[in-house]
Amino acid sequence: MDPVQSQGASHELLEAQTHLYQHVFNYISSMSIKCVVQLGIPDIIHNHGKPITLPELASALEIHDPTKAGAMHRLMRLLVHNGFFAQTEVHGNQQQKQEEAYDLTPSSRILLKDNVMSLSKSVLASLHPAVMDPWHVLESWVRGDKVTPFENAHGMDFWNYANQNPAFGTLYDEALASDSGMVNLVLRDCKSVFEGLDTLIDVGGGTGTSAKIISEAFPNLKCTVLDLPRVVSDLPDSSNLKFVGGDMFELIPSADAILLKSVLNNWGDEDCLKVLKKCREVISNNGNRGKVIIIDIVLNDKKDKHELTEAKLYFDLLMMIVVSGRQRYEKEWEKLFLEAGFSHYKIIPLFGLRSLVEVYP
Repeated sequence: MDPVQSQGASHELLEAQTHLYQHVFNYISSMSIKCVVQLGIPDIIHNHGKPITLPELASALEIHDPTKAGAMHRLMRLLVHNGFFAQTEVHGNQQQKQEEAYDLTPSSRILLKDNVMSLSKSVLASLHPAVMDPWHVLESWVRGDKVTPFENAHGMDFWNYANQNPAFGTLYDEALASDSGMVNLVLRDCKSVFEGLDTLIDVGGGTGTSAKIISEAFPNLKCTVLDLPRVVSDLPDSSNLKFVGGDMFELIPSADAILLKSVLNNWGDEDCLKVLKKCREVISNNGNRGKVIIIDIVLNDKKDKHELTEAKLYFDLLMMIVVSGRQRYEKEWEKLFLEAGFSHYKIIPLFGLRSLVEVYP
């Protein structure tokens, strides 16, 4: 073999090895993020009021073992590299010696527990053993007859598991609620979508985070959250927000608009059609105001940047693993809308994973 070609082949193989290990060990980054959330490190740095040194962080965590303090340095080093924390230098107490210190970045600020858009619960729910275990049986699921790998791992579907394991069910509900804080950003950029409406039903709206944000922004808009009785039974109503326990596959109350935020991605096409057809029925007599508002992922690998497409595809596989749902391209969304009896739709891309889709009868 030509020495130049041989050198090129070796370089290619080494690059391939790096690429492989980078993705094989992605879980190390994920579990490191979970660890700092469990330890409350973002909140410790925030409450410190300025960049925190490793000794100060170890003290706040009540770590007295030097070995464990060194482990924290290595953990933070990775997360600094991955953009979750920033590293700077501050003057130490002794002879004004410079010390390394850690500060927050936008990616760790959304992990602060008191942040209205905090995703700390989403991290804990997404990396919960109940969600991680199905990945270990993916191969046997492919060869077997279970609907989802989740059923392979736990002997029941996701929804029954959440009902029978209240701690996990509560964490899942809290994760959905924390993710719904992003509706603040939707209102900032898409406020006109909700203007002119008298009534809105938030289907699968969980504990009402999205509906509360909308109802506070539009005091004259009557909002109703429809979700399973275990989710909404103890939640108090307000002047323009009420909670109704029920099953979206059985009954959706009539309204000017139906909101489906991160709902349809949990289901296959057949179930999505059932929900969309019910939505079409209950808004059909509301004139020009009648519409379905969907906040969900729209795959677009031709226009999205590589990192965004990768995140969307991760969500697609997560839905396949856990609940037999999926993420969809625009053509796949359009097919559902037309088959459900709608006439047209409009997609408003949002910055980030999701888009807002208005669907009209």
